[in-house]
Amino acid sequence: MVSTDDSTLGLALSGGGAYGAAHVGVLQELRERGIRPGIVAGTSSGALVAAAYAADVPLEAIEHAALAFRWSSIARMSLTPRLGLLDSGALTDAIHRVLGDDPLIEQLPRRFAAVATDLRTRQAVVLDAGPLNVALRATIAVPGLLPPVRRGRQVLMDGGMVDNVPLEAARRLGAARVIVVRLHAKWENVRMMRVAASAAELEEDRSVILIQPEMEGLAQWSMADVPRLVEEGRRAARAAMDAVDARPSPPGVA
Repeated sequence: MVSTDDSTLGLALSGGGAYGAAHVGVLQELRERGIRPGIVAGTSSGALVAAAYAADVPLEAIEHAALAFRWSSIARMSLTPRLGLLDSGALTDAIHRVLGDDPLIEQLPRRFAAVATDLRTRQAVVLDAGPLNVALRATIAVPGLLPPVRRGRQVLMDGGMVDNVPLEAARRLGAARVIVVRLHAKWENVRMMRVAASAAELEEDRSVILIQPEMEGLAQWSMADVPRLVEEGRRAARAAMDAVDARPSPPGVA
């Protein structure tokens, strides 16, 4: 069983472009069951949904934003960035429309972290303090499309390059048990076998509840399939949570 209101229960939302809409369906199913994680971490598009949830944006508003979002809405061409073809200023505008005035991460009602990649070190960077706006622009800065975000000596881009499943970020925030939503496609190639192996490890970890929506046949880089993605997220969450309810809890975990 999963405690319905647990400050040490984490939610880790992976990246995946438009696939991130499936996270909305997961949140719907968790709400239906009265499950309210106190910790939430996200990578790339998963961080956008995670941030809105951490900020207590109503789920209906999150779903509306997912249904209305168009990649073209952030595709304002920029003449200045050398590493990005798109201007992230439009993305910032979209974030403000959903979350209102840009808060600091540490001011959010729930503990939150976004994962980015430092291009200088090729290491994951967990962004769990400071302006939320900066963290989100960094985690979703897809190479070649959006410009990197500079923070001190760091050059930050899409966290999915090195850590697409932000489990460790959630644990760093204090999560004892983590609901992990991993977005992937059946057609992952041999180059992604290391990621697939990590999924097998997640399934063996009794402190992890793994939700894996089925993405095959659904569009990853357009919003055409958003309604189906939301529904698939809910279906996958329902199946995973039903399986958890049918098994004993790990020792020491409620």
